[in-house]
Amino acid sequence: MKAYIFPGQGAQFIGMGKDLYDQSEQARSLFEQANEILGFRITDIMFNGTDEELKQTNVTQPAIFLHSVILATVLGDDFKPEMVAGHSLGEFSALVAAGALSFEDGLRLVAARANAMQKACEIQPSTMAAVLGLDDFTVEDICHRVSDIVVPANYNCPGQLVISGTIAGVDKACELLLAAGAKRALKLNVGGAFHSPLMESARVELEAAILATEIKAPVCPIYQNIDAKPYTDPEHIKRNLILQLTGAVRWTQIVKHTLEDGATSYTEVGPGNVLQGLVKKVDRAIPTSSATIAQ
Repeated sequence: MKAYIFPGQGAQFIGMGKDLYDQSEQARSLFEQANEILGFRITDIMFNGTDEELKQTNVTQPAIFLHSVILATVLGDDFKPEMVAGHSLGEFSALVAAGALSFEDGLRLVAARANAMQKACEIQPSTMAAVLGLDDFTVEDICHRVSDIVVPANYNCPGQLVISGTIAGVDKACELLLAAGAKRALKLNVGGAFHSPLMESARVELEAAILATEIKAPVCPIYQNIDAKPYTDPEHIKRNLILQLTGAVRWTQIVKHTLEDGATSYTEVGPGNVLQGLVKKVDRAIPTSSATIAQ
């Protein structure tokens, strides 16, 4: 079975999507529609902006979403997913690509999500850190023992877990994790504590937008971040999307579940190849590739 996977924040680079814009009339039309919906020319930043401009959450998230969704659209009949999943923001890209959300609604939700997360970051200074070389249980246990807010946020692959919380909470956890034998506990250059209780204000804001949006049954199961299980029921999908903002991204578990359910290859749709690397950490033998359009 062919699994298609969609990247999240951090995969962006200047020039992303320009080949699509230049080569495909359909892609050009969708990019221009996106500029109108967003109210600014995101394509100018994506193709020719600075890293600093592209790194702003309210630009990064729609940019990655657009690159992924427009690429899936332009693939046409070559895009035949039997299962899909997306890392954090990528879950929205996966839903549009699998026909559960319209392009316009998906983009509006992603823009609303990015703005809500940006606001939540400004309410309380917070951060995230990547922890390498420890098992999940040890990381969970240490986070639980810290009095400030700090939680496991991204289960990326075996031995790599990202934690998220207040600056004091993350600093204390990093200290304890290194003492417990972590190879590294590296603070990330992010705007705030994504996938933690500190995103509660964003979750409340986004909940209203998600509930007001039509979501249809996707053409294939989507393995959702919150519990790594496959879903096709629109009501369940909505509920899981709402929980995603304050819950952890269970990517390791998604890869394991899709393999158990018969995935035979993984194609990453969007910028970069980070997710392919994470899949290989779970199963080195499984074929992975990046989606590309014929020249």
